[in-house]
Amino acid sequence: MKKVKQGFTLIELMIVVAIIGILAAIAIPKFADLINKSKEGATKGALSSVRSALQVYYGDNEGWFPADGLAILVQNAKYINEIPVAKLPTTGHSDSRVVVTVSSMTAAGAFDITTAAGGTPEEPVGTGGGGWAYFNSPSVSSIWGSFMANCIHEDIKSQGSDAVFGPWTTF
Repeated sequence: MKKVKQGFTLIELMIVVAIIGILAAIAIPKFADLINKSKEGATKGALSSVRSALQVYYGDNEGWFPADGLAILVQNAKYINEIPVAKLPTTGHSDSRVVVTVSSMTAAGAFDITTAAGGTPEEPVGTGGGGWAYFNSPSVSSIWGSFMANCIHEDIKSQGSDAVFGPWTTF
């Protein structure tokens, strides 16, 4: 009797490796996109939590928003434990919890800014420097008390942006 050799030929193994390579080429970009979506979702959740804390503060203080860089919200963790990190994937901005406060507008419509939370913004509000933007003065009355990501880049869904406030203002 002859012995029958058992095993796979080189061609069969190469076909299996090629199939696995094709599947990996399809799956890996999907996972990278999921990571970016999760970062954007975290930023949207952070926006909601800070905006909720601002509304509670507004109610507690008879219609006045905080006049500082939101330090009062985290003091003794009364309204929120900490200012969350702004994660803005695919924009080129690093993750940051810096809050840029906008206290007034110049005659030309540009915003005068200061920086809270011990940081320096990469770029001023309106150019999308990353981190957060908070409008802390009634002199910018139409948007007084607004809190948003300081970014004018498109989000994951490719929503466009306007000249000053990007798609991040709608969340």
